[in-house]
Amino acid sequence: MSMRASCTFGGTRCRGQNTVNATGRGRQLETANTCKPRSEASGYTAYAKKSKGEIRRPCTWKKRNCALQLRALKNENEMSTVSETETKRNLHSVNRPEYVPNRISDPNYVRIFDTTLRDGEQSPGATLTIEEKVKIAKQLSKLGVDIIEAGFPIASPDDFKAVQMIAQTVGQHAQPDGHIPVICGLSRTKVDDLNAAWNAVKDAKLPRVHTFIATSEIHMKYKLKMTPDEVVTNAVNAVKHLKSMGCDDIEFSPEDAGRSDLSFLYRILAEVIQAGATTLNIPDTTGWNMPLEFGSLIHELKQNVPGIDDVVISTHCQNDLGLSTANSLAGALNGARQIECTINGIGERAGNASLEEVAMAIMLRGKEQMGGLHTGIVPEHIYIASKMVSEYSGMVIQPHKAIVGVNAFAHESGIHQDGMLKSRETYEIMSPETIGLNRQ
Repeated sequence: MSMRASCTFGGTRCRGQNTVNATGRGRQLETANTCKPRSEASGYTAYAKKSKGEIRRPCTWKKRNCALQLRALKNENEMSTVSETETKRNLHSVNRPEYVPNRISDPNYVRIFDTTLRDGEQSPGATLTIEEKVKIAKQLSKLGVDIIEAGFPIASPDDFKAVQMIAQTVGQHAQPDGHIPVICGLSRTKVDDLNAAWNAVKDAKLPRVHTFIATSEIHMKYKLKMTPDEVVTNAVNAVKHLKSMGCDDIEFSPEDAGRSDLSFLYRILAEVIQAGATTLNIPDTTGWNMPLEFGSLIHELKQNVPGIDDVVISTHCQNDLGLSTANSLAGALNGARQIECTINGIGERAGNASLEEVAMAIMLRGKEQMGGLHTGIVPEHIYIASKMVSEYSGMVIQPHKAIVGVNAFAHESGIHQDGMLKSRETYEIMSPETIGLNRQ
């Protein structure tokens, strides 16, 4: 099997090599690197000549990981296109029910709500141009994302324009299987926010506005300086205002639900349902909840909120304790049928639930361990989306990141290499080709 690798950082040939000697003292070798396979069965590593007493480490330049990869893309243009053969191959594998805002005809279907362009861009240091946002949105549509949260329109004129352009392009263009993603804009419960969000998304074939207000005691007391009654009134009025403008797809989030009083959640959620909300998103805003705890929260809401069977329950889990994916899956196991996530898990502070982790976990374990849960994600588009978001945002992917990290399909141990040479299934639970990373 012939395999090629490239070692690049920011599109240029890597020029240096950090090595660590036996005493742990580091030095940089100003020599050219070569990329060599560690074995035919494994991934690649880049390294300079090893001197006596030195431990070889994956290539880094200026203490940042190279964008080292198996060759998956032939050129820059392939970041936004795939072959017709590949597209046709995936059509039969996507079983997506017809979109209706407040219900899903297939009880096992989980909608994927991507917020890379909104929450993801709020990552410290992440910036995206309007053009880059539109390109990412096009790739998310190919990936099979059900809902794209394109931004926070009131935040700035550029944000409004980006959301509007995505609504008018991606939100109007069908994929070969007929899929058109919902285009969503985020809004506080303020009238100006609501107007901006609706005006930005209304040109999409399937427009949605996502409005939110905090419901935990600490947020109401110190941030909002509102009483619980005032919070409920704001939430209900926001939903009613959106309905009055012609918006029929309304998502409501009680911010910091994971630390909110349950009885208050029952009350506010019941009232926004009555006002016309179609999706209830339950955020673990601070990443505080444990998986069993968050799953129990979803279960209790399903049992105690009047009218909740007439809407879709969603989750939005932050990763402050490294549990965002686990919490999201726990929510789905307890009845949530929309999961909010981002490419590469980027987002505020420690980030969000990672789309690729959620999607592949459901794809590989949904049938046996999750009662048949499935999504409309086309996994062969994952790697291209991951690379695009990383390069455009400037957010480097950690080497050992699940699914898309440079080491995700690499094998260093001799025992692992021996197993891989005999049968890839000994250590690979999925192949790199599954996510669009081709071995050559």
